[in-house]
Amino acid sequence: MFKGLLLDKADDGATKAAVTDIDEARLPEGEVLVDVACSTVNYKDALAITGKSPVVRKFPMVPGIDFAGTVAESTDARYQPGDAVLLNGWGVGETHWGGLAHKARVKADWLVPIPSDLDARQAMAIGTAGYTAMLCVMALQDRGLVPTSGPVLVTGANGGVGSIAIALLAKLGFEVHASTGRLAEAEHLRRLGAREIVDRSTLSEPGKPLQKERWAGAVDSVGSHTLANVCASLRYGGTVAACGLAQGLDLPASVAPFILRGVTLAGVDSVYAPQARRLVAWQRLANELPKDLLEANTETIGLDAVIALAPRLLAGQVRGRVVVDVGAS
Repeated sequence: MFKGLLLDKADDGATKAAVTDIDEARLPEGEVLVDVACSTVNYKDALAITGKSPVVRKFPMVPGIDFAGTVAESTDARYQPGDAVLLNGWGVGETHWGGLAHKARVKADWLVPIPSDLDARQAMAIGTAGYTAMLCVMALQDRGLVPTSGPVLVTGANGGVGSIAIALLAKLGFEVHASTGRLAEAEHLRRLGAREIVDRSTLSEPGKPLQKERWAGAVDSVGSHTLANVCASLRYGGTVAACGLAQGLDLPASVAPFILRGVTLAGVDSVYAPQARRLVAWQRLANELPKDLLEANTETIGLDAVIALAPRLLAGQVRGRVVVDVGAS
């Protein structure tokens, strides 16, 4: 038996969430059994735990779209007991039991070795949010963005993706502008590396299809009107890496920025990204993300505190990253 956060459906269709004892025999199939040390609470996890969106495809489900720990058992030659591993995505926490439990059994193809200069807690302080932020930075660089191109905007700046994106871009020498609705957190964003703070309200309402050219690139985790306004405000040839939908799934935009300014909208998917790109992203995170900023941007909680945290995260009341010390629960 081991402890885990288990989601199930109540008779009225509502999602029930409880930390409970789970029989190891209930774990789904997979080549590798992992003793989970740390996980996180991402936006998608919060949706699953609260039942605010149909993230979970089948019940019962252990949520947690990422985790880090050590291999306990493996039938795959690539992994041996004691190996330090992490996982992001692949439907874990949605269709396959995830990381908010003491144990997880998963496919070997889904795992990534933890870089040697990161431990499990640091890996989850980065987590899926930080890994996604790096994929966004890589997407901008793939399209030729360099510090001399001009300032880069990061929306949802106080969130997990946004905060790590700011730190990464600033470390690479970019002038970073941070969009947030929590202006009281401006000093925190400046410590991460933001040079200018943008009030979220200036981007979140319907805007003109083509606006003043402000940014050479952007990382957007918000979607909807915010993404439309960002596209309309990019400089000629600019790129926005889009990875989220905190404001909405819609994109009420026009083709004007794309056909008149040569703007690129680059979609970034972290769930099914190829293994080779994952390995590059994680090694770059280990090498390029300042550890002191990562620590200052991270809160640690136990498994028993996750359920109460989820609605706060959805309400935009959580700053930066949250590590769940699963082993301490």
